[in-house]
Amino acid sequence: MPADHDALIDKVRRDPEFHALVRKRTAFISRLSALMITIYFGFILMVAFAPQVLGMPIGSGVTTLGIPLGLGVILSAFVLTGLYVHRANTEFDASTRAIIERAQ
Repeated sequence: MPADHDALIDKVRRDPEFHALVRKRTAFISRLSALMITIYFGFILMVAFAPQVLGMPIGSGVTTLGIPLGLGVILSAFVLTGLYVHRANTEFDASTRAIIERAQ
């Protein structure tokens, strides 16, 4: 790596706004991860300990409660991923660009 690249990295790492961005991004990722883990393991725990609830029919058809709840688990992963991508593309990337520009 060129010396100027190393100097840029050092400047960025010393920037207090960079540390704030890392804390903010880590907190956001942690909340999203905790939510997804709760949703996923909540569903798995229902399968293990309350299968009768998931097996309850919805209406007069053959569809059970487990089908929409399972789809909800899958959709929640897409929604949470979308939330992260949106925030990363708007807030996190803009802050990163500003930090790098200031360090150059």
